[in-house]
Amino acid sequence: MITYRFYPSLLNVFSRYLQGGNLTAQSLIDSINRVPTPTTAAQERGVSFEEAVVKGTDEERFDPEIIKKVRKLLPRPIVETQVYCQWEIDDVLFYGYVDLIGKFKAVDLKTTASYQPGRFVHNHQNLYLHALKRKGIKLMEYVITDFTDVYVESYTLTHPIDKQLEEIRLLKTFLEEHRPLITDKKIFVLPGEEADGRRRNQ
Repeated sequence: MITYRFYPSLLNVFSRYLQGGNLTAQSLIDSINRVPTPTTAAQERGVSFEEAVVKGTDEERFDPEIIKKVRKLLPRPIVETQVYCQWEIDDVLFYGYVDLIGKFKAVDLKTTASYQPGRFVHNHQNLYLHALKRKGIKLMEYVITDFTDVYVESYTLTHPIDKQLEEIRLLKTFLEEHRPLITDKKIFVLPGEEADGRRRNQ
C-alpha cells in the first residue's frame, strides 16, 4: 500500500542534507513543507533556457551556438515534453516530470554556474528510467550547460540505484521522526486517498 509520495527535487535536497551540506534539519523540514522561497536569478535563467531550447521562446537571450549544441543532443523526433512519471517503490509513490522523451531516451535540461563530471550520477531523476521503461525508454540523459559549453551525462537501466533507494528509506525514517512538524500532508497518503502524484502540486 502506498504510504508516501516523494519527488526528485525533495529527495535531492535530502541527499545534500545527508552528505553534510549547508542544510540544517529545519531548512530540510522547510523544503518538505514547501515553504515558499524567492526564485533566484539562476533558477529563472534555467527555466528561460529550457523554454528557449524546446519552444524557441526568447532564444535571443542566449548564445546561439549553445542553443544549437543543445538542440543537436535532443532526440529526433521529440515524442512528448513535460512527461509525467511515476514508479512504486515498496510503499512510496515516486513521481515527477521529465523535460522530454524521444523513442528510446529521456532528456532533462540542466543549467549550472560550474560543471563537474558525474554530477548527476546519484540524482534521483535517474529513477525516471524505471518509471518510463514501459514506454520503451532505455536511456536517461542530462544535457547540461554552464553557458560556455555543453556536457552530457547518460545513464541506463543497469546503472546502480542502491544509493537512491537507501536515501528513500532514510527519508521515510526522517519523516516519521519529525511527523508533528510536517505541515505539507501531501507527502503522506492517507487511508483511502488517491496516491497519484498528478493530483498534487509538485
